[in-house]
Parts: sequence; structure tokens; C-alpha cells
Amino acid sequence: MIDVNELRNGVTFLLDDQLYKVIDYSHNKPGRGKATIRTKVRNLRTGEVLEKSFISGSRVQDVRLDYREAQYLYEQNGLYVFMDNETYEQPMINAAVMGDSVNFLIEGLVMKLTFLGDEPIDVELPTAVEMDVVESEMAVKGDTATGATKLVVVETGLKVQVPLFVNVGDRIKVDTRNGAYLTRV
Repeated sequence: MIDVNELRNGVTFLLDDQLYKVIDYSHNKPGRGKATIRTKVRNLRTGEVLEKSFISGSRVQDVRLDYREAQYLYEQNGLYVFMDNETYEQPMINAAVMGDSVNFLIEGLVMKLTFLGDEPIDVELPTAVEMDVVESEMAVKGDTATGATKLVVVETGLKVQVPLFVNVGDRIKVDTRNGAYLTRV
């Protein structure tokens, strides 16, 4: 058991026989009384995102997880197929559980898979991914005074705000934590 004060972004725990991963965490201490811990959590089996509040001092069941390096292969009927780099097994994860991670999956991408026993339950993407620009809006230099940007679409369908000099066919690096443009490659 772990105290709810130890919950942080990325921590996985068990509550009411459901497996949750903390997406967002805030600690609120009113003038009087006990502090409340507000969390936004994702159910790792269904993909459902919920908001849960806990009173300071409450406890939740911690979970022992294993991590293995895997390579993304393909998507088939709402299941994402990976290949374990050591055993060459091909675990599959449901699209609902993947959440926004699917926007960054390109064929051959190496990442960490999270396992509960033998069941793959989550992916841990690298902090940045290189993608090709497939669609770009027209932008005219001088449209704005400072920091002119335009919207482009990358190979996975993700829309990213980029500087005006980025064009179709360019390769850009995108931050997987927030979907922001980092640099042209």
C-alpha cells in the first residue's frame, strides 16, 4: 500500500480492482482540515479517463510492473501490434488503452512496453519522435509581426504548429509529451 501523497504523474496503482495510471496530479491544502489530492487517472484496461479525489492519509494498492523494450509493427482492427526486442513475441494493445500515444506511433519506433505479469498494459514513448510532413497550409511571410506559425499534418495525422519555413516533405521532430514542434531534421 502507498499513501496518496506519494502519487505523481506516471504512477500506477490498483483501486477497487481497477488498474489506474496518474495523468495529472494536484495537492490542495485548505486553511483548515485535511489536504485533498486531486488526480486525473486513466484506466489501463479500458482507456477511460476519470477524475479521482483522495483525502490526505488515504492509501491505495501499489502494483509491481515490468518494462520491456519493444518495436511498433502495425495496427490491425483496433489493436496495435509490437515486437518484444528480446523474445520476438508480438504483444498487442487495444486502441482505447493507447490514448493519445497513437498519434506518435510510426512503423519501427522503439519504445518501452509496460507489463502487469504477461499482460501488456501501457506504452512509454521516447520524449521526441521524427515525422514527415505530409500536408501544410499556405502561409505568407509578413502575416504577423512576430513568431509566425502555421499548421501542418504529419504522417500519423497529428496536427502540429510549426514555423513558416517548414514545408511538405520536410522531416520534423515532435515532443511526445505535448505534441509541440521541436526542430526540423
